[in-house]
Amino acid sequence: MGASILVAAISSAFGALLLSATGFIAALLRADPYIGESELLAAVLAIMSFLLVGVAVYVASIVTANTFATVVAGRTRRIALLRLIGASARSQRAEIARQGLIVGVIGAVLGLVAGTLAAGAGVALAAQLLGIEGVEYAVVQPVLLVPAAVVALTTWAAAWAGSRRVLTVTPLQALGGSVEAPHDAFSRRGVRNGGAIALFATGGALLAGGIGLGLVSPLGVIVAFFGGILSFTGLALGATLVMPPVLRLVGRMFGRSATARLAAENALRYPERSSRMAIGVVMGVTLVTMFAVALETVKAVFAASADGPLPADLTTLMDTFAGIMMGLVAVSAVIAAVGLVNLLTIGVVQRRRELGLLRALGVSTGQVRRMVLLEAAHITITATVTGLVLGVVYGWAGAQSLLGAVPVPPAFSAPTLVAPAVPWVPVAIIVVATAVLTLIAAVVPTRLATRVAPVEALAD
Repeated sequence: MGASILVAAISSAFGALLLSATGFIAALLRADPYIGESELLAAVLAIMSFLLVGVAVYVASIVTANTFATVVAGRTRRIALLRLIGASARSQRAEIARQGLIVGVIGAVLGLVAGTLAAGAGVALAAQLLGIEGVEYAVVQPVLLVPAAVVALTTWAAAWAGSRRVLTVTPLQALGGSVEAPHDAFSRRGVRNGGAIALFATGGALLAGGIGLGLVSPLGVIVAFFGGILSFTGLALGATLVMPPVLRLVGRMFGRSATARLAAENALRYPERSSRMAIGVVMGVTLVTMFAVALETVKAVFAASADGPLPADLTTLMDTFAGIMMGLVAVSAVIAAVGLVNLLTIGVVQRRRELGLLRALGVSTGQVRRMVLLEAAHITITATVTGLVLGVVYGWAGAQSLLGAVPVPPAFSAPTLVAPAVPWVPVAIIVVATAVLTLIAAVVPTRLATRVAPVEALAD
């Protein structure tokens, strides 16, 4: 449960930092004698605070659910054995749900304390470095309890949902090693796949509608926000149908050797686990890219509305805001890395028999290590490309729907519609950072894989 506690703690701290950062920025802007009384600015800040909290809650929900569901899947044999000797399904499910709630509360409390302390230190440092005077902002506020409560409840809900899926497996199937369902089983889920497609299409339509409404009112960003949530949820639900074939296609780029083919085929043999790993990385890359593109597109929208370059002080303020937000959002990449190393590790543990059989057939330690690293590389490449595309779309849609109707002096030429502005340097940093995090995340699983003794694994 250590990884689940860590993910819950990081998610809770992430939400607390986001709330504190946006609140501090709002206090700075309100203290400005020129723009502090702007009702439009107040509305934009309120909308941004709402959206940032929503993003934090959504990230915490997806990552925590995926992590705990995989932990539960790894305990299938133990649960099946307890059912075989007389334990009821209801008691097992209640135990898992209770453990999920305890894990969520512990992680949420630790994250809340750490996030509040970090926010207090950040506010004090920012005030000192920027020479800010006369701005009062209380870091400790009741609203910080919201992300912690949501993380705790989400972990409990994830444990409850995951336990229902695991307890549908018969004891004999679980004792025989049938933990993960095959790809065909997920391909035949007509209701789930149809719902995923409907959610993705509905989200796309709302995104387009939000951009159109954003040319009239900043409230268009709310429509676009729900469009992004629905479309990404549809992608997450349909991941077991879409991701494995894409992962296998990417795997063919690494050659036709036996090791490379085994790594590529594992995506289809374990579709649920590989899809969870891919979606976790996709979400982290999408979130960071989205904010980078959104902030760059904001500059483009303002410049187009002003019909000229932006004032130096406004550019400095926006760059400062961009730096703060990118630093906060980068935490999502850490969350994705924790989830990835947890999923890769559990995958190796669940495949002890397979790895032992490969070793018994003559596969060397180096080949096993290379196979696990190639699986991580497949996930990284697929998830990074998908996340970059989604991040560009979501970031542009968010900035355009929020500020397309905001006039900027001296031209005041609103409504304004611009093309997506992609900051290539941050994008390159995102790609390199994701690759490095994936390599670090694969260290523990590869060490476990190479330590599997053939005799011990086959005797399991």
